[in-house]
Amino acid sequence: MSAETMLLLVLGGVAVLVAVRWVAERTGLPAAALLTLVGIGYALLPGPNITLDPELVLTLVLPPLLYSAALDSSLTAIRRNLRTVVSLSVLLVLVTAVVIGIGFGLFVAGATVAAGIALGAAVAPPDPVAALAVGRKAGLPPRLITLIQGEGLLNDATALTILAVAVSAARGDGFSTPAALGQFLLASVGGVVAGVAVAYGVRPLRRLRADPLSSNAISLATPFVAYLLGESVHVSGVLAVVVAGLIIGHNNPSWASGASRLQTDAVWRLVDFLLEGFVFLLIGQQLPTVIRGLGEYETSTIVTASAITVGVVLLLRPLWLWLTEHLPQSLHMRLTDQDLDGDGEPDSAPGHGAPGRLSGREIVVLSWAGTRGVISLAAIFTLPLVTDDGSPFPDRTLLLFCAFLAVLVTLVGQGLTFAPLVRALGLRADAADQARLRNEARVAAVEAALRRLDEMEAEQHDDVDDRAITAIRGQLRTRLNRYRHRLDLLEGAEAGEIPLSPEYEAALRLRRSVIEAQRGELLRWRDVGRLPDESLRTLERELDHEEGLLPTRSTR
Repeated sequence: MSAETMLLLVLGGVAVLVAVRWVAERTGLPAAALLTLVGIGYALLPGPNITLDPELVLTLVLPPLLYSAALDSSLTAIRRNLRTVVSLSVLLVLVTAVVIGIGFGLFVAGATVAAGIALGAAVAPPDPVAALAVGRKAGLPPRLITLIQGEGLLNDATALTILAVAVSAARGDGFSTPAALGQFLLASVGGVVAGVAVAYGVRPLRRLRADPLSSNAISLATPFVAYLLGESVHVSGVLAVVVAGLIIGHNNPSWASGASRLQTDAVWRLVDFLLEGFVFLLIGQQLPTVIRGLGEYETSTIVTASAITVGVVLLLRPLWLWLTEHLPQSLHMRLTDQDLDGDGEPDSAPGHGAPGRLSGREIVVLSWAGTRGVISLAAIFTLPLVTDDGSPFPDRTLLLFCAFLAVLVTLVGQGLTFAPLVRALGLRADAADQARLRNEARVAAVEAALRRLDEMEAEQHDDVDDRAITAIRGQLRTRLNRYRHRLDLLEGAEAGEIPLSPEYEAALRLRRSVIEAQRGELLRWRDVGRLPDESLRTLERELDHEEGLLPTRSTR
């Protein structure tokens, strides 16, 4: 493929991403499912196509996507829900792989258990991108968002490790349960150590990270450093990326400057948009590849293999969630009462706000959030063409088709129906409660600032002007009064609804109108030659930051 053709494909892909996002915003349909359908449509047309390169995906695409997701996750919330996260991201992945492997060994003619486990490992880990995008828009409760995030961050490492063991057995290298368990533990523990090393290795670069451009460069390089470190010492590079992202995201408020965080967040949003979009387009374009070669199989074999794969993927997850949430009370408490913060008290104590069992509605939503994605396809495409004795890898084409079908059914089927399901179940976060918590935190922060002003005034610093203290105190008290007034309104709010204050909404409209008037005047100065473009951009940034501080309806 020529460079010009590749450039045209990339530009066409960007145009599709923008168009699909526009459609998704106005229809409420998940962009991931729409992009996958567009990719399938394009694959059926004559012309150049892009074949998925698994090594490229696992090395260049997966690390930044996982790292960005880890930065946006809550390490504290994942620790609080650690039992459920581990159950979904480790145990369920293992059980899914084994069940599909046994099903292939028993019911698919000529298939081996090892080849089935390899397929099961590939399709076991859900890709939470589509579910999270829809879930956030639908207003899922924070706990469910945390569980979907935590599962998606950790399950890839489990799946890829199981896949490596299964492929080794299918190629004729032999299989030993103790050796496989040891390999899994080594890869997991080593991946955690590598991730911690990278996270704290970045910490001394805080002075460089105070510069936004340097901070961006370091942030973009970090997931690749973590992945390469993990892979170079033969442990889980994926887990190293996730652990590094969780630690850095947790400590970012003290490790980076405000300007660096603003720019880095914007860069990662763009990276996510482009990588995720191209990934889903790429999934759809693999249709000709996975269908090619199926002619050598009986229709009954294809139907049986597909039914086992899709059936296990769809049915095992809700069954697992129901069983693990209905363990005997004594066992359930032993699994949840863990002292994760080292204070000598179990984190399931009421003071820690530890979660209880999932409700039936929550189990249904989590079950339907198990959409598979590019990781499943990238993993299955890593299957070797031949075994150690030179013979073709057993049923490789059939395994590719079953993996693609599982991705297509979950990504499109569950993706398109996820939002209606959430709405039908009425499972939404309490928006008023969340807004109340944010305003309580704002009040506490402003009160801390006022106390600091009082301390500085009492210390009588020579370089501090009393008039400056008075002016800042007045601004803070105005802000404090606004937050307290907002809290009073929220106290009387009905569950799930943020009350509308005409005065508050009018004030927001007034502030936005004033900012727009300032922008217009600056542009007029530039157009008549009174203000250089460089100065215009500087003043525009000031107004942009001021406008960025204004709350949206969903975050008040």
